[in-house]
Amino acid sequence: MHLRLSTALALAATAALVTPFATRAQSTYPTHAIRVVVPFSPGGVVDTIARLWAKQVGSSLGTIIVDNRSGAGGTIGAGEVARAAPDGYTILLGNTSTQILNPVTMKVSYDPVKDFVTVDLIAISATSVIVHPSLPVRSLKELIEYAKANPGKLSYGSAGTGTLTHLSGEMLKQKAGGLDIVHVPYKGAGPGIADLLSGYVPMMTPHITARLLSLHRAGKVRILAINAPEPLKAAPDIPLSKDTLPDMIAQLFTGLFAPAGTPQAVVNKLSAVTRQALADKKFQEVLYNSGSEPVLDSSPAKAQRHVDEERERFLPLLRKK
Repeated sequence: MHLRLSTALALAATAALVTPFATRAQSTYPTHAIRVVVPFSPGGVVDTIARLWAKQVGSSLGTIIVDNRSGAGGTIGAGEVARAAPDGYTILLGNTSTQILNPVTMKVSYDPVKDFVTVDLIAISATSVIVHPSLPVRSLKELIEYAKANPGKLSYGSAGTGTLTHLSGEMLKQKAGGLDIVHVPYKGAGPGIADLLSGYVPMMTPHITARLLSLHRAGKVRILAINAPEPLKAAPDIPLSKDTLPDMIAQLFTGLFAPAGTPQAVVNKLSAVTRQALADKKFQEVLYNSGSEPVLDSSPAKAQRHVDEERERFLPLLRKK
């Protein structure tokens, strides 16, 4: 009996020592540099958002290292973070592709649900329907009518098979009644946009960026519609696809994801500084001008709900591919 009591007291004493230590460690987080893994090449939508975020929250979190670990559609970098220590010092700037599309369309080394905790969302980037000016259509409705009158003669470019730009093209075909439009996958949006500008491919379904908005205003491409629930602040004059095709929404969320098991206090701290950053009007303006929409009302719980809802929305389409 005395031995049991002594053991219990010893365990209680150990817990009393460890718990305050863990609490202090979390309350002083971070104590050294945080590595943000961007699972894509420099210069893309996710990389741009990562660097804008890192610059904005640096005063609150200290040194932040943006580490581009591209390859296999984002799965290499995401897998690396999934296997990292859950201490808040290695986090993923993930998106719709890493957390929803890739685990269904290809073999990955991680479980997007079990291996990550959702920290917060930063921005939303919408896909779009864009055509070369030589195509005789000026609205999404006219494009659908043209495609029906010319089955198999149209093609659309995407940033690659299995990407959200590919899925948005297939969603367009499906929701418009089964259009016969040929998919042309590229190794990234850049080569596809170059071919769109030359007229080699007549249409694309890319993410909206500042460059595409500039090309649209210059008359070098024609953005027929944006696949978002509301008009973009940077381009309120461009119509929404959903006004022609109900529920034609295909957006890319970009946010912070940490390895499963990361202390909730750390998750809350990362979310809080992100909320603080996004409350800055100048930061919002920078995101708007880059073609992205800042997520102004979020939290770890709200972000998780958004990811879950997007997964439920995309899975039926993914399973048909």
